Amino acid sequence: MKLIIQIPCYNEAKTLEIALNDLPKKIDGIDEIEYLIIDDGSTDNTVEVAVNWGVHHVVHFARNKGLAKGFMAGLEACLSYGADIIVNTDADNQYCGEDIAKLVEPILQGKADIVVGERPIDNTPHFSFMKKKLQHFGSWVVRLASRTGIPDAPSGFRAFSRDAAMRINVVNEYTYTLETIVQAGRNKMAITSVPIRTNPDLRESRLFHSMGSYIKKSMLTILRALLMYRPLAVLTGLGLIPFLTGLGIGIRFLVYFFGGRSAGHVQSLILACTLMIIGFMTFVIGLLADVLSANRKIIEDVQYHVRRLAYDRDGDEDEDRAVIRPERTEEKKATGKTAKERKK
Repeated sequence: MKLIIQIPCYNEAKTLEIALNDLPKKIDGIDEIEYLIIDDGSTDNTVEVAVNWGVHHVVHFARNKGLAKGFMAGLEACLSYGADIIVNTDADNQYCGEDIAKLVEPILQGKADIVVGERPIDNTPHFSFMKKKLQHFGSWVVRLASRTGIPDAPSGFRAFSRDAAMRINVVNEYTYTLETIVQAGRNKMAITSVPIRTNPDLRESRLFHSMGSYIKKSMLTILRALLMYRPLAVLTGLGLIPFLTGLGIGIRFLVYFFGGRSAGHVQSLILACTLMIIGFMTFVIGLLADVLSANRKIIEDVQYHVRRLAYDRDGDEDEDRAVIRPERTEEKKATGKTAKERKK
């Protein structure tokens, strides 16, 4: 059983070594542990710190692409390196490395494919009162949207089985945390959470600059995920608002009409018809979107099987990312040639 711990990084040279030192070197039930960082276009010496520490793999982006793309690139790299379990954690040492053992336990026991670390939000001193309440509210909205019981949806401390990692798709460029839970819930993946500990805050969050920005982006992410996985329900709900409003106005017009007082109320009839048409067209768009959603599920299934074929053998590296293998660099220093060059 091989575990790869991945860490997305963007200018994390000051905190990365602290986070790496906190990671476990041995876990019961795990035969091999490797470490991978995703260098998301860092301009400091993040990669140098990682390589000097001894990470096994580095995925490098020439420019910053955002947390979501970095997360997906890490998953793909971990799969290509034969990971049976993938753990994602942060470079600022927010999460307690010892709790990785707790995080992977449900996967080792076959009880879950995705495990989310539940932070003690109410007992975290560097979280403001408002942030704590918003974290709880956001997690409640995600639970409704995904039909899961995950109490800490924004937590980035997660473990994925190999099969679950092959099924994950993230399309937004903001963050992977909310969308993956909605996706897992709607696709009926086995997802659970375990309580974990957090470390003192080493730096401020870089994911959002204000609470308003965080709320707006989070709500848009959830809405987009719902439109992708439950478009008919969402658009029917949205369409009912103008349709029922128009229906009420139309009934009001009919009451006036049969009472002989319709004069001067023709505008109400026009407004009622317009609103009902808008509501009906929204429902029709929902039907079309539902058909597209069904096709998306087929495409995801095809993608899953393609990934299984691709990751069962060494494939070519993605031209959109560079993969640095520190152990091969050292090998070249010793022999003058890499394994790939000797094979040729």
